Amino acid sequence: MCTTDAMLDVLREHWGYDGFRPMQAEIISSVLSGHDTLGLMATGGGKSITFQVPALLTDGLTLVVTPLISLMKDQVDNLLSHGIRAYFLHSALTRSETRLIVDRCRLGKTRLLYVSPEKLRSAAFISDLKQMPVKIIVVDEAHCISQWGYDFRPSYLEIVSLRKLFPDAPVLALTASATPHVAEDITRCLGFRPGAQTFRLTFNRPNINYIVRHTTLKAEELTHILRRVGGCGIVYVRSRKRTREVSDILRINGISADYYHAGLSAEEKNLKQNLWKDGNTRIMVATTAFGMGIDKPDVRVVVHYDPPTSLEEYYQEAGRAGRDGNPSWAVSLVAPADKATLSRRISSEFPPKETVRDIYHRLGVFLDVAMGEGFERVFEFNLTKFCEINGLHPLIADHALKILDRSGYIEYVEETSTASRLLVLLTRRELYNLQLDQVCEDVFNCIMRNYTGIFADYEYISESRIASLLSQTEQTVYENLLKLSRMHVIHYVPRSTTPYIVYRRSREEAKWVVLPREVYEYRRKNLEDRVRAMQRFLFDDTCCRVETLLNYFGEKSDGPCGTCDVCRANHVAARPASAKTPADRGLQVAYLLRNRPMTLSQLSQALGMDSRATAELLRPLLDEETVRLDPVSGLFTAE
Repeated sequence: MCTTDAMLDVLREHWGYDGFRPMQAEIISSVLSGHDTLGLMATGGGKSITFQVPALLTDGLTLVVTPLISLMKDQVDNLLSHGIRAYFLHSALTRSETRLIVDRCRLGKTRLLYVSPEKLRSAAFISDLKQMPVKIIVVDEAHCISQWGYDFRPSYLEIVSLRKLFPDAPVLALTASATPHVAEDITRCLGFRPGAQTFRLTFNRPNINYIVRHTTLKAEELTHILRRVGGCGIVYVRSRKRTREVSDILRINGISADYYHAGLSAEEKNLKQNLWKDGNTRIMVATTAFGMGIDKPDVRVVVHYDPPTSLEEYYQEAGRAGRDGNPSWAVSLVAPADKATLSRRISSEFPPKETVRDIYHRLGVFLDVAMGEGFERVFEFNLTKFCEINGLHPLIADHALKILDRSGYIEYVEETSTASRLLVLLTRRELYNLQLDQVCEDVFNCIMRNYTGIFADYEYISESRIASLLSQTEQTVYENLLKLSRMHVIHYVPRSTTPYIVYRRSREEAKWVVLPREVYEYRRKNLEDRVRAMQRFLFDDTCCRVETLLNYFGEKSDGPCGTCDVCRANHVAARPASAKTPADRGLQVAYLLRNRPMTLSQLSQALGMDSRATAELLRPLLDEETVRLDPVSGLFTAE
């Protein structure tokens, strides 16, 4: 076992830190002692150090399974900048590039290899992996392996097969959001051995102020908040359409903003993300796609424009604020209708069983699969077209297909990225007589120099790599590849993102389709529990927000936080009337009116003041637009 001094030496040499953050040293020691280890660390707690340091203190390879290419790229780039040899495998690499990385790993010329869980389904990769000196296995974002985690990914279940290949390698599982139930499920699914250790870092982030704002005018409240809180931020919404709508509203109001969602191209995502990271864009309005792997330490505010489905999801997203330890804000904008909206998500994610069976039948007809056939056949699948033909709501159909996937009837892959590929159609002799313009010729010659197998078979290519080599834009490269393809010089297949369906068993009559209790009833009950917990957090204005969060994650609190909106309001309310300043009264007024609109008389009664004194108190609040008066109803509101 390595000493603490040896661990600190590595930390100082490569990262320049003089000491570890809480729990890091304990997790590192556990891994180096050969124990399977579960690390439950809050977002921004320094998870990556817990496996990067052991990787440098171990003779062999550390295999890191992580869900996002962007996360892999960021970490590998960071490691290389610190002089640490690391690679990641992804679909955009050419065969020769992949082969080079595999050979370096096999020969012990790198310390860390990052892969996606989907990579573990490749027989070719598993064959290569058997030849590598894997000494540590790391599972990042480990909640994804749990049936009860908020974003379950079946591919994570393949990780346990690595234990058979490398029985002596300890497994380190890391997550920032796991209830006790999910934590137990992680250790079970990964086959943790006797002597396994669990380390739980507090989920309390004292520098984050948790605020809930009750409002029917979310856009106005959002603009007001972002004008008052400086620094960069993230605004989370529930739909792709709304990302653009809200970002447009912010820009109209003079706030630098952009939008981000899963439907953007890889180039658009990278450009938008980099502009935001570099400070050229202040606010990113995004769906949950702007999630794992986003590591910007100086995010000052995270706003939930729409409520998330679970506290796990909320905590992950809110936790992207204040990673530098400075005061930050996590604000939720809540309308009265949002409570019912959360409840409706249960019925949308779990449509009636008969609906699921009907969609199974319609799927077979749509894909032209006869009864008793289809086993192991793969079909490209267009969800939009499927729903249009059958008059189905896309959300209902999507969730029904996921239920059929979990029940073992189909494999439903929503998006699989396929890298661009091409094949040269002309012989080398025919190429001598080929006449091309200069730019087109440069692109073609670059391909000829860098991709050697393109005369014999389709070769995967990277437009961004070609563009970099030629000092051209990716768009220019793309247009010239299309031109070459139209000239029948090459056959060019641009990269695509294609959903597909695989039949895991032969098609059968819908009435015999069985949806197991653990897939339907148990998971529905779990979702109901998570939704109710989210509703309590947003709509119960009597309990400290931090206490609610900590209790949910199985952690005892030391009492009210004193900084959330509930604690601040209670602090003011607890003061005797004679001790309350105008500012205190103003805060109390705003809090009361955010919960429900009131007349002057109702507000005076709630404050224990006469109407005249209440009117005087309201005057500066109306001037500042902290409070508003509806002249028709006579109701005061706070936004």
